[in-house]
Amino acid sequence: MAETTRLIKKYPNRRLYDTRTSTYITLADVKELVLKHEEFRVVDAKSGEDLTRSILLQIILEEEAGGAPMFTSDLLAQMIRFYGNAMQGMLGQYLENNIMAFTEMQKKLQEQVKHLYGDNAAMSKDLWSQFLTFQGPAMQSMMGAYVEQSQKMFQQMQENIQEQTRKMFAGFTAPSPSSATAKSEKKK
Repeated sequence: MAETTRLIKKYPNRRLYDTRTSTYITLADVKELVLKHEEFRVVDAKSGEDLTRSILLQIILEEEAGGAPMFTSDLLAQMIRFYGNAMQGMLGQYLENNIMAFTEMQKKLQEQVKHLYGDNAAMSKDLWSQFLTFQGPAMQSMMGAYVEQSQKMFQQMQENIQEQTRKMFAGFTAPSPSSATAKSEKKK
């Protein structure tokens, strides 16, 4: 039997109630669900409004405040500037695609380590740390290639938008300044 999406209700007192376990949970518990790749939905207990995104954003906010932030102030400012911008939806898709590509790259590296060193998790973690320490330049090169690929993807996206815009407005002709002047002189 397929498991359904886990339902978590948020009550007015800000408490989260896991309907599967019939217990109150914390944001840390929700974070664990995310880390375990469990599907869940958080809804307002009264209105039924979906609050999943806001809970996930709260978790990110706590992580960012926890001492080892992932996002710089400049990056956050740039992201804020995209809200209300025509490119807002495209930026979200761009970021999602890049996170997925990065996750896939990470998974492949982990599979290679597992293939080389087997299932010994403790040893694999130590070896992974050593590998990252000694292979810094190689990792930087790989990340550089990833960033370059990401830039190319973004550039292609911009070129596609420009081409679509040209096609969309190809049938329209702008009045030339000389024809506008001629029309105004005829009226005189």
